[in-house]
Amino acid sequence: MGFLIRLVITAIALWVTTLIVPGVDVSGRNGANTALTLLVVALIFGVVNAVLKPVIKVVGCVFYLLTLGLFALVVNALLFLLTDRIARALDLPFRVDGFWAAFWGAIVMAVVTWLISVVVPDRRETR
Repeated sequence: MGFLIRLVITAIALWVTTLIVPGVDVSGRNGANTALTLLVVALIFGVVNAVLKPVIKVVGCVFYLLTLGLFALVVNALLFLLTDRIARALDLPFRVDGFWAAFWGAIVMAVVTWLISVVVPDRRETR
């Protein structure tokens, strides 16, 4: 159940990102198709972050230290671009137009996800 809630939160954050950030777009044929696309892209984004981000943190820990964590913004943008590439390979109607759209998109995604997570408590935290 917690996984589904996190997936929906990420999909909502992705939808808000498409509304705010120029260059990040999802274009489904109708509302249901767009919602399904957002859920699938949110799943891809979650898998990419779960698999690659820890590896990148270990390998690039020197860069994180030297830049006082600002390197994380670049890593998040690159992971967002990778999500775009995977979505394109799966022929999903999701597009990110370049590094800067990915950069700002990743920041908006992080902020919106955090805000929604504050409002919707995690089940593990309430026990």
